[in-house]
Amino acid sequence: MGPGSTIVAIIAIIAFVIIRTNRDRVRGGHINQPPVDPAYTASLEREVADLRKRLEVLERIATDEGETRRLSREIESLRDR
Repeated sequence: MGPGSTIVAIIAIIAFVIIRTNRDRVRGGHINQPPVDPAYTASLEREVADLRKRLEVLERIATDEGETRRLSREIESLRDR
């Protein structure tokens, strides 16, 4: 093994360690994470809960056959006014 091969091997090992370290750091989530604001997190959780409730209502309207027909009639009656 000549001096050129040794240098290439050392550079390859260093590159492997750097890549492995960065990958592990990214997977762990340690890179550029903003500080956690509990008030902001709570407001987002409330908003998600509200949106889920609204989605449940919309799903019920869309899947309930009789309700859909009644709603369609009401909309049409409002258009006729």
